[in-house]
Amino acid sequence: MKTALDLVDDWMRALVGRGMSAATREAYARDVWRFIRALGDPETITSSDLGALTQPQMRKWMADLRRAGLSKASVARALSAVKNFYHYSSEAHGVRADVVRAARGPRAPKPLPRPLNEADAAAVLTMTGMDSAHEWVGVRDTAVLTLLYGCGLRRAEALSLRGGDAPLGETLRIIGKGSKERIVPVLPVARSAVDAYVAACPHTLTQDGPLFVGVRGGALNPRTVSGAMQTIRAAMGLPDSATPHALRHSFATHLLSAGGDLRAIQTLLGHASLSSTERYTAVDESRLLEVYEQAHPKAL
Repeated sequence: MKTALDLVDDWMRALVGRGMSAATREAYARDVWRFIRALGDPETITSSDLGALTQPQMRKWMADLRRAGLSKASVARALSAVKNFYHYSSEAHGVRADVVRAARGPRAPKPLPRPLNEADAAAVLTMTGMDSAHEWVGVRDTAVLTLLYGCGLRRAEALSLRGGDAPLGETLRIIGKGSKERIVPVLPVARSAVDAYVAACPHTLTQDGPLFVGVRGGALNPRTVSGAMQTIRAAMGLPDSATPHALRHSFATHLLSAGGDLRAIQTLLGHASLSSTERYTAVDESRLLEVYEQAHPKAL
């Protein structure tokens, strides 16, 4: 009979095989180990013990997490990890998972996206790299951020581009979350920004190597992109929510404000569910209400 240690090791190997990112695996593992330790000693708990879990034990575990100061979203994430672990253990090793499958975590409202307004988004692209020690680095950062705002890419998607993708065409094939493929249009301004970067880059860009590189020629670190945005944010006096991902939010919100179709925007963003895209409708409505309250004669 397998111990909890054995089961978690097997589960981790299975997650690697499914292509789950290292960061997500680490977060899942932390949550599951915390759950198992709440039940007892991981070295002595067996698959039979895990299968004998009761509803009161599940409720107590979640209540303890809340008492420890975890938010509803963090508890829901921990429950998701435990469900994943039990699902694998049930399928691969016959562990009973009825209680875990039936468990319902606290519902946390999803925060609304916090996009930049159109003027600020345009100013960000204009100001990017103005204080860079190397001129080509500023051109590179401009190209990356232009892809986020102009094409709605995630930061990781922009940095996953290969040297062979340049020069960009009128469309770009992107492999997003869950290895889902989508085709996004590329605006002329984005193509020009990438062309300018390729021309300025002092390093040789290979067909299969990263398109965006750091000062030493290796793959560009995502934190460097965040650092560039942080510098711009400070210079412009923007809020902390003005991150690289906020440019993707801005892409969606500005398209919607201009009359873009919600389904089309869902496809462009690579959202699996329309509900994820519908959050931008709420952003648009909140802005309309703000304008109404500020400008309507009855509100003055």
